[in-house]
Amino acid sequence: MARNRLRRRLREVLRRGPLLTLPPVDLVVRAKRTAYAASFAVLRAELTEATARIA
Repeated sequence: MARNRLRRRLREVLRRGPLLTLPPVDLVVRAKRTAYAASFAVLRAELTEATARIA
């Protein structure tokens, strides 16, 4: 249940922002256990930072 909620949150963060700026790529996100307790803002900041290194 918590895993699915985290997956939905990560997918939503990526859909709203970072994926729009990336070239067509396959992206694999491995979340640490601390991600389950992270706020939406923290997830967004970390994913945005990580995907900025790809582009």
